[in-house]
Amino acid sequence: MKTMAYLSFLLAVFLLIIGSSFAQDTTQQKSCCKKEMKEMNEDSHHNMDMDNSESKHQNMDMDNHQPGEQSILREGEIDLKGIDMNKDGKVYQDVMDWNVISDTPGECPVCGMELKEVSLEKATENLIKNNFKVK
Repeated sequence: MKTMAYLSFLLAVFLLIIGSSFAQDTTQQKSCCKKEMKEMNEDSHHNMDMDNSESKHQNMDMDNHQPGEQSILREGEIDLKGIDMNKDGKVYQDVMDWNVISDTPGECPVCGMELKEVSLEKATENLIKNNFKVK
């Protein structure tokens, strides 16, 4: 009987260690992406201070688009219908960085993952679930 209690105790400790390790890995991944976004924002703001007013808008693009093109890294209140330029009811969204949304296929400028095609309804659901504001 003591052996069963001891084995149960060891199993519980093992599962606790594995569970906390998994949670820590997930937290590190999220903090890594948030850190990269923060650094990109800081670089963008630094560049804006140094440049003249004509080039300020070009430096706000965080994903190396050509001047005049809009960044797919969305901030503030996100207008999905406005992003859906071809009006097919679908957009491409990153499954790690939910505010990276485009009307065309591509990859996330933050983490490099391929964007996944989703309906506007699913994109809205993903954004709300992850505390983003949707227009």
